[in-house]
Amino acid sequence: MLNLGQIVLGALMSAVAGGALVALTVRGRRYATWGAGAVAAFVGPFAWNLILASAGGAGFFVDAPIPFFPVSWQDTGSGVFTLAAAGLMLGLGPMAREPGRRVAVAAAVAAAAALLVDIFLY
Repeated sequence: MLNLGQIVLGALMSAVAGGALVALTVRGRRYATWGAGAVAAFVGPFAWNLILASAGGAGFFVDAPIPFFPVSWQDTGSGVFTLAAAGLMLGLGPMAREPGRRVAVAAAVAAAAALLVDIFLY
């Protein structure tokens, strides 16, 4: 199980990675878009890991037996929560006038960043 310090540090790393990748992916690279991607990439893993910590979800921390991609249910939850948060924050915020496909791609990029940070960095 992760303690609060690890949860915050992991969420901060996800925010940096998610925000940077959203900025590289979205045309125009507006600060509001980068910021929304970063906030979503923080909120998703932070909320998910707090839920696991308070519910005692130790069984979610079992890595898959794939040496080059040891993903766990805990890692996957961080990606899913980030996808939901990014879709809402970007779609209702700075990308509200963009086509849904662009919003979905930007949200998926933020979620992939959070997932990869979760798998490989904490």
